[in-house]
Amino acid sequence: MTQRRTKAQSAQSKVSIRIMFTHSYYAILGLYPSASAIEIRKAYRKLSKRYHPDTTDLSPEVATQQFQQLNEAYGTLSNPNKRLLYDIKIGYSHHNTIEIPKNPPQQKGSRTSQWTKSVDSNSSNRPLSAGEIFVLFMFGLTFVGCVILILAMSLFR
Repeated sequence: MTQRRTKAQSAQSKVSIRIMFTHSYYAILGLYPSASAIEIRKAYRKLSKRYHPDTTDLSPEVATQQFQQLNEAYGTLSNPNKRLLYDIKIGYSHHNTIEIPKNPPQQKGSRTSQWTKSVDSNSSNRPLSAGEIFVLFMFGLTFVGCVILILAMSLFR
């Protein structure tokens, strides 16, 4: 009896989540809530070409309404702060979300593997670039030089 209840509750929660996201900004753009900023931008550009009043075959009223909804969705989802507030409002959390990569990794010998490229602009788990390593090296040299200068000044006084 309890298994039936839990299965029914689970099915009900899945249905309510689907209903909640079908009328969301993500649904307007045709994306999942876990979409990256790049995917959001690509979907917006594709749909804006389709629904722009100057380039569509739809009636001007429908096209204008669709385009305004599209702009509103993109305006919210393209801004990280607004997107976070919107996700909280609709009850979606980015924590504990596993995203499945769309393209499998290329062969081991390939230099431009999809797995080595940083897709998200605010990714913090990417390797440092040569320029960043150089800046860190120069910062370290400057710090050590300042410490040596302070020690030398304190010894000669």
